[in-house]
Amino acid sequence: MTGRPSFRRRPRLALRPARGTGRLRPAALGTALVTLLVPALGACAGGTGTSPGGAATLRWTSSYFPTHWDPVVGGSGAQFRILSMAYASLTRTDENGDAVPDLAESWEYNDKGDQVTFHLREGLKFSDGEPVDGAAVKAAVERAQKQENSALFGDLTSIEKVEAKGLDAVVHLSQVDYQIPQLLGQRVLQIASPKAAASPEKLDQNPVGAGPFTATQVVPGTRAVFKKNPDYWDAENIHIDNVELTSAPDASTVVSGLRTGVYDFADIAPSQAAAAEKAGLDVSVHPGFNASNISLNINKAPFDNDKVVDAVRHAVNRQEFVDKLTFGHGETTDQPFPKGYVAYDPESEDAYPYDPEKSKELLADAGYGAGDIKLDLVIPEEDPQAEIVQSQLAKVGITVNIKIDKNWATPFFAKDLTFSLYSTTGRDSAVQTLTAHFGPDGPLNLSSPYQPDGFEAAVAKARQTPLDAPEYEANLQAATRAGLESKALVFTYSQPNLIAKRTSVSDLPQNPAHIDWTGVTINGAGS
Repeated sequence: MTGRPSFRRRPRLALRPARGTGRLRPAALGTALVTLLVPALGACAGGTGTSPGGAATLRWTSSYFPTHWDPVVGGSGAQFRILSMAYASLTRTDENGDAVPDLAESWEYNDKGDQVTFHLREGLKFSDGEPVDGAAVKAAVERAQKQENSALFGDLTSIEKVEAKGLDAVVHLSQVDYQIPQLLGQRVLQIASPKAAASPEKLDQNPVGAGPFTATQVVPGTRAVFKKNPDYWDAENIHIDNVELTSAPDASTVVSGLRTGVYDFADIAPSQAAAAEKAGLDVSVHPGFNASNISLNINKAPFDNDKVVDAVRHAVNRQEFVDKLTFGHGETTDQPFPKGYVAYDPESEDAYPYDPEKSKELLADAGYGAGDIKLDLVIPEEDPQAEIVQSQLAKVGITVNIKIDKNWATPFFAKDLTFSLYSTTGRDSAVQTLTAHFGPDGPLNLSSPYQPDGFEAAVAKARQTPLDAPEYEANLQAATRAGLESKALVFTYSQPNLIAKRTSVSDLPQNPAHIDWTGVTINGAGS
């Protein structure tokens, strides 16, 4: 390998054109998922987002207010978007889905591809005054790998050790893996001050990072206040002075709160989009890697019978999920990626089409009559997806009892459940998304340690391919194809991230899966 910075190697995040032939180029991502601007109402009530002293204040209400502020614990779900206000990472994701510099200004691989050196920027410090250096990176990786309650250890299996050399962090790998710059971004390795992280319990209540903002107040589960971090490496492009973050109330009140100026910005459900547009708000459709699935445990009856698994596959009508849940903003998918993403495999599309009659035949061949199979579908809270699954499986003779368990995560990740649902926000590394779902240690693989035949070799080949190599797309899609032989997951639909904001807040960068405040301004004149 050459010594040129490896952030030039990247996956291409493209969207399939609605009509015509070919694929959109990566640079078209920002325009392919356009911001839908709706004319403002003649007068909007409420504040302007400007404090009496002239400071720009953003009032953000979120449905994924963090339950944990320690990124090792809370960085696995959608909460990472909020944690990235306080924490920065080695890399970040740009509008094309590329890994670009963040705390690390550059990096390069060795010739073999099993070692990557990140060069950190000079003079950076965490909000507690501690230096941002190679030792901090080493501490962050080791903590993510070893801390008992880490949600990230399964993402870092390629990393053997990290060697700190001043401002350099030399990452030694257990295998050739060109996905590392993609992986160690804003989700998987948000870096905390090692001094603060020495007390994980305290860090979990008070974030200490080197991100664009610093937390000044955190009320668990309810409210957090941030101020601009003047020591952030890109502070000159952060134009918001203060952020007041609250946990979103009932979904039905979010739009009215935005309209009246109680809030300036909110993530919204598809069911709220039309009301937000009607209220004169800007509704942004942001790209993402969201995908939902039905999780099966083939180590437990009845899914230890391949014919029962195939019967469930053919019983699923994906279009019903889209029609009832996404309000025109989603699409069907039978893969852990939205259609058009570089890792989406067209050859695997619709391998198990909706066919309830075939499903019934497979159940009969497996020795089951109507009503013989009774399943508990265990989920953490009420979810309309569960009712759709219940209805669709009832049509082929499988009885589903929906069981709500608020502590669902414990048996799910311990692989003790037989049948459940899961929705993922994906990873910036496509290979990591694949291993999370299909690998023997994958946290989203309810059938661990099972993996489909050929997956290990296919995913290793994808890892070993530089992201700018001509064969990267083909090798990556081959790994997806191998993963989809898994009997453990039945994917249903995907949808983008929807954001509603007052017109006083300028448009955000269209970074897939992330919320990036770089360059965002608040117009003091209001709307």
